Amino acid sequence: MKVLLLAAVVALIHGSYATLLIKGPTQPVLEGDQFTLECLYSDSELNISQVHFEVFSKHMQSWRTVWERSWCYYSMEIERTAESLLLSIPRAGSFYEGPYRCVSDNENVTAPDNSSQPLAVKVYYMGELSLSREGYTSYLGVPQELKVRLGDDVVVKCSASSSEEPNYYWNKDGDDWILPSSTLTLRKMSAMDEGQYTCIATHPSVESLSKKRSFSITVLSEDAAWYESSNGRLVLMTSAAGVSLLVFILSMTVFLCRRAKQTKTSKGPIDDRSQKKPIYKASVESLPSTCADKQPLV
Repeated sequence: MKVLLLAAVVALIHGSYATLLIKGPTQPVLEGDQFTLECLYSDSELNISQVHFEVFSKHMQSWRTVWERSWCYYSMEIERTAESLLLSIPRAGSFYEGPYRCVSDNENVTAPDNSSQPLAVKVYYMGELSLSREGYTSYLGVPQELKVRLGDDVVVKCSASSSEEPNYYWNKDGDDWILPSSTLTLRKMSAMDEGQYTCIATHPSVESLSKKRSFSITVLSEDAAWYESSNGRLVLMTSAAGVSLLVFILSMTVFLCRRAKQTKTSKGPIDDRSQKKPIYKASVESLPSTCADKQPLV
């Protein structure tokens, strides 16, 4: 009889574990989308009020209880109904990624039988494209119109922040070629290379996520001045900034030196009245003395 009772208890525990479910979005979650997770029991009379959400923290390498919170873009809303527990994310972001699970607080059920199977939530995103030239810092970028000298080489790299490494393609308006690469390399520029070039980035998992950015190339004539090219203008801007900084440093140095000199010369001699007139024994400013001379001490 005891064996049958024990088997019934074990079956009840495992049955309760099997019925704790977590449901989530069936479509890919894009950055900025709203999505909802749901905890519920199926074929069970256990109370849903004894269930809470947990998320696995990659930094802490442990499961953390999910609490309702609202702060700027970081917001989580928890709603409890008679049959389920709902977790709503109004605006999805990469920081909401991670496995989620439902955990029961029922004292009669212990880990791992007190939780549902983990549900992985992945947020797909792709940022704006950025263009950078080889040999230049990425902060400078590429101008809308890139002016180069005849015979120059042009190497432009296309990049974007994305949940997965994007697929990159280059093309030129009016031509039918497509370059499947993130880097556009043009050697020995000529007038035939002028035109508008476009970089296209597509997400490997979500077709709707794609970005593109274009810029034009103008090839200057042989007799064009060196400062007419984009490189020449960059040199001029850099030189002007350096000269301005040098003038500012010299001006501040001269100003501080003059101020220090004025401060030094404005201080006169110490007003010591004892050096201007003798001190007698009978005077108010005399010093104690046992001698009765009337000669000045100073």
